[in-house]
Amino acid sequence: MPVLLVSDRCKTEHGPDLARYAAAAGLEIVALPGERDARLPDEVCAAVDAAYFSGDVFPDFSRQFFSAVRKAPNLQWLHVFNVGVDHPIYTEMLERGVRLTTSAGSTATPIAQTAITALLMLARNFPRWLAGQQQHRWDPIRPSDFPRDLQGQTAVIVGLGHIGKEIARLARVLGLKVIGIRRSPRLAEDPVDELYAPDRLPHVLPRADWLILACPLSPETKGLVDRNVLAALPRGARLINIARGELVDEAALLEVLRSQHLGGAYLDVFQQEPLPADSPFWDMPNVYVTPHNSAAAAGNDERVYQIFVQNLARWSRSEPLLNEVKPKTKT
Repeated sequence: MPVLLVSDRCKTEHGPDLARYAAAAGLEIVALPGERDARLPDEVCAAVDAAYFSGDVFPDFSRQFFSAVRKAPNLQWLHVFNVGVDHPIYTEMLERGVRLTTSAGSTATPIAQTAITALLMLARNFPRWLAGQQQHRWDPIRPSDFPRDLQGQTAVIVGLGHIGKEIARLARVLGLKVIGIRRSPRLAEDPVDELYAPDRLPHVLPRADWLILACPLSPETKGLVDRNVLAALPRGARLINIARGELVDEAALLEVLRSQHLGGAYLDVFQQEPLPADSPFWDMPNVYVTPHNSAAAAGNDERVYQIFVQNLARWSRSEPLLNEVKPKTKT
């Protein structure tokens, strides 16, 4: 009988429900040991055909989990809780011929809500109010410094996957005009006012009050936001990055923030994580920093699990899988 590898916690929390799906798929369930230094016997690993890398495995049991799947020569399919798959282990799995599916979409709602929260705080000049609170200083905004209305401003969103689309939807509710940047053609359901291919980004930047990064890290997007991109933004524009720190030239970003060419930023991701304690970003009054945590939400695990069991049913019926990662074509 084919074998499905899951975490000890997953088997405990979803026992009857998971058993029902496994029975329908004709699978035996094997759980990763709950002790960090314990290992699955080699003969059990050798029998594994499918595996679920759930969020409770990361990071404490990651080494233990991937040690097991590396010893599974018959592994056919791996589902992972995360969305990004730029880690070398996933390349290794794909090169082995293992089908890889992600949980794309499971964190779209909380990440988008975090991004929009930061957008509203910057737009409504919360940095000034919070500074006044910290200093016990009554400092109302005078008419000459009133913030601009959000309605009618323009957000350029780079990347229109699950997260980018949800940010776009919420931004339009607030009255912003949304310009999307994506390779694939526009669909009727895309919540954007305009959509352009990535090579058109320089042409829309002068119209951007907000530049929002929601695209994957790839050779094409690494270093995307460089000095030229930042200089092309209008004075006072703001940057929101909930994608990857490597997308941004941080030295250039610091320059435009210090010069006040950029009006502010919300940064959840950085080139070096954890962000060093001496990083200037921590103390900039017009910058919000969060510790790569914009996705934090109590409902994420259940959303991930539901994507996994949908794929489990599809895999057992040889149907197309949700969020399948295609191996890169070698040139």
